[in-house]
Amino acid sequence: MKKLHVLLLVALSTSLLLFGCGKKDDAQEPANVEDITLENEAGADGPASGDTETEAETEESREGMVRSTLTNEWIDESIANNRPIAVMFPHDKTAMPQQGIADADILYEIYAQSTEPRMLGVIKDWHNMEKIGNIRSCRDYYVYLALEWDALYVHYGLVYYADDILARSDVNHIDGCGRDGGAFPANAPNAFYRISDKKAPHNVYTSGELLQEACSDLGFDLEYRKDYYYPEHYKFADEKSPNTLADVKGSFDATKIDMSKAFGVDKPTLEYNESDGLYYRTMYGNPHKDANGKQLAFANIIVQNTYAEARDPHKYWYYQVHDDTRDGYYFTQGKGIHVTWKKSENYEPTKYYDDDGNEVVFNTGKTMIFIVQDGQEFDYQ
Repeated sequence: MKKLHVLLLVALSTSLLLFGCGKKDDAQEPANVEDITLENEAGADGPASGDTETEAETEESREGMVRSTLTNEWIDESIANNRPIAVMFPHDKTAMPQQGIADADILYEIYAQSTEPRMLGVIKDWHNMEKIGNIRSCRDYYVYLALEWDALYVHYGLVYYADDILARSDVNHIDGCGRDGGAFPANAPNAFYRISDKKAPHNVYTSGELLQEACSDLGFDLEYRKDYYYPEHYKFADEKSPNTLADVKGSFDATKIDMSKAFGVDKPTLEYNESDGLYYRTMYGNPHKDANGKQLAFANIIVQNTYAEARDPHKYWYYQVHDDTRDGYYFTQGKGIHVTWKKSENYEPTKYYDDDGNEVVFNTGKTMIFIVQDGQEFDYQ
């Protein structure tokens, strides 16, 4: 078994931090965790709305269908401009199984507190979902990940580090709990409910109907907002000619990705199935299945290294998800490559590049992203 560890390309003390405020060319000096504040100034030169097909797929069309900008899969054109939701899923053993997590087009795993990781599931086709959950509280860096998809951020409660970002008028979040007895009040208490066959805090759920009602009450747009949505997110390969990474410099075999050293509680691994080109996820030593028995599987895997630190004795984490000097790895089709990543604005997509500076070409399908602290290791074989 080979071992990978993160590469800190530029020391934090000397790196230029392009953090998510201002227009595309604006830059700021490095800031301490407690000094970071963000403001959006998307203007006339910002992104345009609407899902578009990738250039690779212009030779093919299907009546009434378009390519999803999240997965490049065919979706009904009636939902093309629908904003996705971004849901805070716990995955403690007592929280399992999750309802709706297998519907996530993009799934992130990051530490939330101490050794407790949580997942952020970005779901495009959610309006008719009957049950979604269970749902846990907010951390601010998850919000920034949701913003790059112009998603409606769904959570149940928050820690005080998230007050500032959630209070912004451009951040559309749906919360049923609030913080500390009204210190930061919930804006949608009726959008959530508790079930009786699970114990708190792992028994909070919602539905597509309840979320739509909450958006109506809160005045949130259900379609992409023209000043905040970037339709050109990932670059996708032609589905008929998938990216095998065979011709990319430095590519290596990776049919099993073991993240247990980085995530020691749930010990996630992903094993490649050559017959369908997907990586199947396990955790706690068992297949990771949703409440309907469907195992989570992904065409693309990202391990994204970044600066992180525990903020206080409670070990609430800070993860830096805006940067231009960090690295990581991309896996698909049973192979992997080293990459670097860049994200400078809140609503700007995170972009990944190979060691020759070429933008990574994703394959059609779902994507799993592990965001890990510099210095954490993982294995592959």
